[in-house]
Amino acid sequence: MTTKDPVCGMTIDPATAAGHVEYAGQTYYFCSTGCVTKFRANPDRYVVRPPPDGHAHEKAGHGKSVPKSAAPVSADVKYTCPMHPEIIRDAPGSCPICGMALELMTPTAQEGPSRELIDMSRRFWVSVSICVPLIAIAMGKHIAIPALGWLARWPYSNWAEFALATPIVFWCGWPFFVRGWQSIISLRLNMYTLISIGVGVAYSFSLIATLAPDVFPQAFKNHHGLVNVYFEAAGAIVALVLLGQVLELRARGATSSAIRALLNLAPKTARKIETDGDEHDIPLESVHAADRLRVRPGEKVPTDGSVVEGQTSIDESMMTGEPIPVEKHVGDRVVCGTLNGTGSFIMEATKVGGATLLAQIVALVSESQRSRAPIQRLVDQVSAWFVPAVVIASVITFIVWLLVGPSPALAFALVNAVAVLIIACPCALGLATPMSIMVGVGRGAQMGVLIRNAEALERMEKVDTLVVDKTGTLTEGKPRVSTIETVHDLDANHILQRAASLERGSEHPLASAIVEAAKERNLNLNDAKDFQSLTGLGVVGIVDGQHILLGNMGLMKKHGVDGSILDERVQALRIEGNTVMYVALDQKLAGIIAVADPIKASARESLDAIRALGIKTIMLTGDSRATAEAVAKTLGIDSVEAEVLPEQKNQIVAKLKAAGSIVAMAGDGVNDAPALASADVGIAMGSGTDVAIQTAGVTLVKGDLSGIVKTRRLSVATMRNIRQNLFFAFIYNAVGVPIAAGVLYPLTGTLLSPMIAAAAMSLSSVSVIGNALRLRHTEIWTETSAPKSTPTSRANVQM
Repeated sequence: MTTKDPVCGMTIDPATAAGHVEYAGQTYYFCSTGCVTKFRANPDRYVVRPPPDGHAHEKAGHGKSVPKSAAPVSADVKYTCPMHPEIIRDAPGSCPICGMALELMTPTAQEGPSRELIDMSRRFWVSVSICVPLIAIAMGKHIAIPALGWLARWPYSNWAEFALATPIVFWCGWPFFVRGWQSIISLRLNMYTLISIGVGVAYSFSLIATLAPDVFPQAFKNHHGLVNVYFEAAGAIVALVLLGQVLELRARGATSSAIRALLNLAPKTARKIETDGDEHDIPLESVHAADRLRVRPGEKVPTDGSVVEGQTSIDESMMTGEPIPVEKHVGDRVVCGTLNGTGSFIMEATKVGGATLLAQIVALVSESQRSRAPIQRLVDQVSAWFVPAVVIASVITFIVWLLVGPSPALAFALVNAVAVLIIACPCALGLATPMSIMVGVGRGAQMGVLIRNAEALERMEKVDTLVVDKTGTLTEGKPRVSTIETVHDLDANHILQRAASLERGSEHPLASAIVEAAKERNLNLNDAKDFQSLTGLGVVGIVDGQHILLGNMGLMKKHGVDGSILDERVQALRIEGNTVMYVALDQKLAGIIAVADPIKASARESLDAIRALGIKTIMLTGDSRATAEAVAKTLGIDSVEAEVLPEQKNQIVAKLKAAGSIVAMAGDGVNDAPALASADVGIAMGSGTDVAIQTAGVTLVKGDLSGIVKTRRLSVATMRNIRQNLFFAFIYNAVGVPIAAGVLYPLTGTLLSPMIAAAAMSLSSVSVIGNALRLRHTEIWTETSAPKSTPTSRANVQM
């Protein structure tokens, strides 16, 4: 992609521009510093800004015709390095640390080759076309082929090689020299340092041998009186490194496929219903909150919202990984990008643009792909010493061969020193971790598992204890009133009406259940006065002049209310999995309201699978021990912490960590946030509160415990892949460098050609990326471990 200098109109590549200027929210690129200075002095003279009617002016400034196609780049676009995510730039270019091409921080939905790939591909094919005759001439001088035998005696063969090698080295390989020089002046040696030195030495030696062969002693000349040159080695190294760059850029582009798939989920338009009933399609970016939208059969849901009319089934597999469509009725939530089935419905938009779940997922996945795993620290330490060590090894190789090598010693020393420089590949080492993280995080997003950072993904592999909140985690989080019992022949509807009137201002799941039960019975709710919520106890207030207490036995005792008359019934209800709340009217016990919440269908199988992975399970709840143990028995949970106040959850997690456990905490409420933050890995249910999701290191979009098993398996697969990559990179260099130095020569008489070293170096990076891409097809969830549907159980609910 090119742009035009707004001052002189020259077409330039932003990657090689002499400078750029931000103006009026746009970025402009320039061919020279002179154009930069002119633009900064009077930018309005060169910038065409359309008037309100949208028609651009033909002239600007002093009657000067202004280029209309400056093609500015949006200032919001950011570029970063795949190996060094701390490097962030406003324009494409190369990383100042490793020299690699910068890439977009968040890929766009449009697929296609990057500008870097297009440029490297062009240079590669030019180098190949010139390299073929170059190698033919060079090999013809050494191989006994009758048709090429004259080359060995041709006095101008070196000049022919020089003519062919020069454009390869100085045009095709120019980016390597630029990046190599930048690495030297910044004292950040990298892969391009080694390549530029190696190619430069081979070309320079050959150039001197061609221009001034007499400066070499007779021992350096062959029997035809010519000094052997290595133009073909310099040209072939450039061509092979370019091949490696092309393959690497293509593979790196594939690591962003998960984000592109997510971006493509959103439709381009939405069908808006106006207040007068008229319907028409509008661009998605024109949708606002509270707009009413029609979603027809087979269409994608355009934004987050709720169903206000109609019913349908929606395929949410692209967001949750679950293939079974979900039934949607009036009041149900729908998510941007999911696929509508055969029904038609009207929805009200609640979240649009960057606020939608899909947009947040894309941002989260992109951010986490750039994060660094703790294991990367070891790689960084090794890489800091790697290139200087290779340069020293090359110098030592040159000296040793020069001193003890066979004749011509200088030629042997040069070839082997260059081979050492070329075969060492710090990129393979540097790419080992980030490539696996990028692919692993993207694969997780496709399964409905959102990884906030690489550290959470790495730690999840080592987790040995899982602490789970109950409400909304083990249960559906949609409790319903199951039983109302009264004393002294009081009417059940009367105490329900009082309790619902008191609770209707609360967002607590228990409050919602009581209010919903009152609505189902068509009870009129009145305003409550002096409302108080007492953490861990319940709520108090006045309704129609009557003092109401609604909560647990602790609340009753605090206000001197005797609830012992119902102890036996309360115990029985708790054993059945109900949460029981006492109701007192004017300081006298009136009855109890029991609320039950269905256990999630996959909870038992998921917990069984988690325990099969060697992870101990602990349930935290504010309920009484009797009801908590009843739920734990149903689900086979190892340990229970009952009657826990919200602030105690964090203390329990800290205590487990202090005992040496690696703890994952799963929850969905605001009161879970501190525990999620203090756990080694915080896991938030996607159906939970925003603060829980923002605090956790992992978010399960579907809010299903089966996602924890997926996360663990994904972590194991990703870390295994990283270790494989590091093994390949370390072993490759540990074996390749000594061979290139010539350690096998005394035993076998074999030396490693710089051309072979270049091919091996390029393929090492490609092999690391290729291995990372295997994660896209790794089976994270197998049939034998997938949860199966079970009959819905009843359980209590208590935040």
